[in-house]
Amino acid sequence: MRYTTFGHRTGLRVSEYALGTAKFGTGWGAGAEPDEARRIFDRFAEAGGTFLDSADGHQFGESEELTGKLISADRDHFVLATKFTPGAAPQPDISKTGNSRKNMVASVEASLKRLGTDYIDLLWVHFPDELTPMEELLRGLDDLVSAGKIHHAALSNFPAWRVSRAVTLADLKNWAPIVGIQHEYSLVERTAERELLPMAEGLGLGAALWSPLGGGLLTGKYRSSAEGRLSDLGMVIHTESTGQKTAVVDTVLAIAEETGVTPAQVAVAWVRERAARSVATLVPIIGPRSLSQLGSYLGALDVQLTDEQYNRLAEVSAVPLGEPHEGIAATLDRLQGGAVDRVTAPVVPVT
Repeated sequence: MRYTTFGHRTGLRVSEYALGTAKFGTGWGAGAEPDEARRIFDRFAEAGGTFLDSADGHQFGESEELTGKLISADRDHFVLATKFTPGAAPQPDISKTGNSRKNMVASVEASLKRLGTDYIDLLWVHFPDELTPMEELLRGLDDLVSAGKIHHAALSNFPAWRVSRAVTLADLKNWAPIVGIQHEYSLVERTAERELLPMAEGLGLGAALWSPLGGGLLTGKYRSSAEGRLSDLGMVIHTESTGQKTAVVDTVLAIAEETGVTPAQVAVAWVRERAARSVATLVPIIGPRSLSQLGSYLGALDVQLTDEQYNRLAEVSAVPLGEPHEGIAATLDRLQGGAVDRVTAPVVPVT
């Protein structure tokens, strides 16, 4: 396992994989029993993993409880991230959900108790609630940093325009900076390339990428069985609902056969290579429910795709960038004085 800093706005050192602990526990009716969660955690740590990603709502709080017990023997070694917004209770409560200062403070205190720790390394705001002003949200996060309850703050599942405004406001007000974003990304979900990933590159944000296997679709296993598909938990599930998704799965399976590795390893290897080609820090969040699934993820660390294989996957999974990006691309040569082929662009995108 290699290490990096989580973006360019912090010195926080993280492993190249984050271990998502959403499947630690059975509060949702499916997941890893405590003994299996312990085996997964131990193997991840043995491989050099240090970055753990949880949330108060995962398994209705059980994920945080198990994660806290797992790291208790060496808390400071691990980078612990968790989230708040939807709350930990099975049934939502108007006063115990959302991003208000009231719920933020109460949620962090509850997470600290479940995790058995005095501090959270990285606190994600899990979702925008469409009600709380960004100023209130950022000031609350700044107060938590000042109090030592959290070390860093970041935004999960926020659109790029909200993140950009948050980063700018925090910088102008000298509040604790927003250091990263978290969103879905895989060969069957690349729409983050329209706004989110270019923004992360331009603003120096770290990006944690969840569901690199497209909810299991990219393993190819659902072509023969629906076993293991968590369709009843309100989670994002991909199916071969379009011709492009079918073509992506076909290509993943073909390259797996060429290289002698599993389709899952091909899919994750592509995301790792995509990360290597980005000026932003991109960290895949892996979410195994069993030790064997973790073994597949770890095996992907040794998979090296050829340029031809990488490009084949990139082409078949490409998404249209839409307006205004396609219009800009069509006129870029004129905008750069007819010399676009001779202009050296900055390494970090202009913001």
